[in-house]
Amino acid sequence: MRRALQVATAATVDAGDVPVGAVVYAPDGAELAAAGNQREAAGDPTAHAEIVALRAAAARLGSWRLTGCTLVVTLEPCTMCAGALVLARIGTLVFGAWEPKTGAVGSLWDVVRDRRLSHRPEVYAGVLGEESAALLRAFFGGQR
Repeated sequence: MRRALQVATAATVDAGDVPVGAVVYAPDGAELAAAGNQREAAGDPTAHAEIVALRAAAARLGSWRLTGCTLVVTLEPCTMCAGALVLARIGTLVFGAWEPKTGAVGSLWDVVRDRRLSHRPEVYAGVLGEESAALLRAFFGGQR
């Protein structure tokens, strides 16, 4: 999670986007990809940190199947990102801060645990949650 926090901080400084960082690790623990939000820089509403990191990890592996990989992200994924990580077959999801307005891993919805889906990752929630939330509070406090 500390690596994801570093990525989130760098993304904010570089592009002024919401500070969310995501890192994908291979089953052996090697880092495959890391990304921050790129919506502002790319002008792309789908360029959430998770999506950018999943795409980069899939490209590096040469497959969309990220079976056994771990996604670490500083903020609870939204429905788009939760759906993408399920479809990518991520084995483990670790996230920091809860997102009560749009979270899809237990806050508003629970996409990743929906029994109707054929894949459900293991989830570790609230890891360094206060540090992740503080980064977001600082960013949005500066926007006002």
